[in-house]
Amino acid sequence: MAPREAAMACVSYDAPPPVAIDRDALVSEFMTTIKYHAARIKMRVPPNIDMEDLVSSGVVGLLDAIDRFDPSRGIKFKTYAEFRIRGTMLDYLREMDWFPRSIRQSSTRLRNAYARLEGLLGRPPEEEEVAEELEIPLEELRKKLAMLSGLSVLSHDEYQEDGDGSGIQRFLWEAAKDDAREEELLKDLKEVLAKSIDTLPEREKQLIALYYYEDLTMREIGEIFGLGEPRICQLHAQAVLRLRGKLHTQMER
Repeated sequence: MAPREAAMACVSYDAPPPVAIDRDALVSEFMTTIKYHAARIKMRVPPNIDMEDLVSSGVVGLLDAIDRFDPSRGIKFKTYAEFRIRGTMLDYLREMDWFPRSIRQSSTRLRNAYARLEGLLGRPPEEEEVAEELEIPLEELRKKLAMLSGLSVLSHDEYQEDGDGSGIQRFLWEAAKDDAREEELLKDLKEVLAKSIDTLPEREKQLIALYYYEDLTMREIGEIFGLGEPRICQLHAQAVLRLRGKLHTQMER
């Protein structure tokens, strides 16, 4: 079989890549997928993040997937490759540390405020209640949320701000270190995340589903909700802060 045919067979039938496969051919086959994920991530990060750097990190992720793929685990190669491609792009962003420390600290304070109020009230707090708790005007709270619009649900700043590797970051470290338990640990994390999403206010629950599961942009979600993109960014940041507070608490148990 010719190298390119071998690559096509790998993609089409989800078989493990042959040892002698032409990697350049496989990269060529996956380039559209790599650029797609790079473009989606590019929409969600500051403009100084270079698209080509994201694509390059995605190629590294694909090559890593070829080396690490284990067909005995019952996972399709295409699925595993896309996971590694996107994961490597996100790792690249983390290494750049593009989220300023002052904003990370602000996110931790807000996360704690949302979690504390929810514990006291027995329900997700309203923005007005959080603003009152922090003793700041509502508009200032919304400005802070706008600055945090680049937050992801599982953020590496948990480790940096807490200092002891607690909560989510410790859980992810354990999954990364132990290949044998990785699938089990990540399954547990997904279950905890799903339960946490179910407790969000309905509009925020829908936003999270559209953004992370349907892969829509903030602008597209805004059109569905009849709201401007800046307001959607604020609601997204608020939903993420709620989720991170819940996850942090549950991972400590």
